[in-house]
This record gives sequence, C-alpha cells and structure tokens, in this order.
Amino acid sequence: MKKKIGVVGYSGAKFDEKIAKALLAVAFDIVEQNFDSDDGYELVSGLTDVGIPGLAYRMAVKEDWKTVGLSAKEAKEYDCFQVDEEIIVGEKFGDESKDFIEYIDCLIRIGGGKQSFKETEMAKKKGIPVFEYDLPEIK
Repeated sequence: MKKKIGVVGYSGAKFDEKIAKALLAVAFDIVEQNFDSDDGYELVSGLTDVGIPGLAYRMAVKEDWKTVGLSAKEAKEYDCFQVDEEIIVGEKFGDESKDFIEYIDCLIRIGGGKQSFKETEMAKKKGIPVFEYDLPEIK
C-alpha cells in the first residue's frame, strides 16, 4: 500500500518559490528515508493548482508519486491540478479537514494560513508524524 503524504501550506499568499521548492525537496527526502514503501508514495493536497499545493503536485509527478486531490467542492472554483484521484468532501474549504487527516500517513506543512495550522494540529493530536517548515509571506 502506498504511503499517503499530506501537504498543506500557502495557497493565496506570496512566498519565495525557490525556498519553498527546496523545503519540499528536503521534506520529500525525509519522508522517503523514514517511511519505507515498496509500493511508492501518493501526495495528497487540496486539489488546487496554486501555492504550495501546486508546487508539491508538480514535484510529486517528477518523483513518479501518485497525486490525490482531497478538498471541498469550493476548490472547483479555482484552477485545479490534474490529479490521479479526486476526492470531494463537503461544500466549503475546511469541510474536508477531518477526512484529509484520516486519509494521510504523515503531513508536511510549508508556511500556511489558518486551515493549514488547524490541520497540522489535528494531525499531531491523532499522532500522525508532522514535518513543519515556516516560510515568510512576502507582503
């Protein structure tokens, strides 16, 4: 069974993309070193093709990881990444948080807003390994 790697972080905010890619690369290496999976990995994020989720999906494709978009119906109002599998839960962003946390084996947070921090806390409470990286927002 593939290891399910959740990724959360900035979607609407501006940030240094070069630093974000480097942090994601480090996090992906840590995941592969600590979570051995003969079946490979799947990257699970919020379906939209913006910010950290968009970068993470592109990097996952290069790694030959499966891509999964798990989000609320509201995500369809934005550009979406062409994921391998789409899971829609609820109407508004945040409705899917519980299902997202139940679905993943570990979580990577790069920067992020209110929902990213909420889901990170939910993962910690559930005992899911979390890898957190702060990334300044560019104003």
